Amino acid sequence: MKLLFLGLGMQEILVIAILVLLLFGGKKIPELMKGLGKGVKNFKDGMNGLDDEKENKIEK
Repeated sequence: MKLLFLGLGMQEILVIAILVLLLFGGKKIPELMKGLGKGVKNFKDGMNGLDDEKENKIEK
């Protein structure tokens, strides 16, 4: 069964997860995920800001 994300299967995702766990250790992973979540949120906020600017320019 292939997942939709980049055509990766369950085995590939499991190997990647094990490598991340070995490289960063169990204590660093929550910090990494928190940072990743903040980055995605900032990106979404930035994209929403661009949409707002477009609407303001169209109205003017």
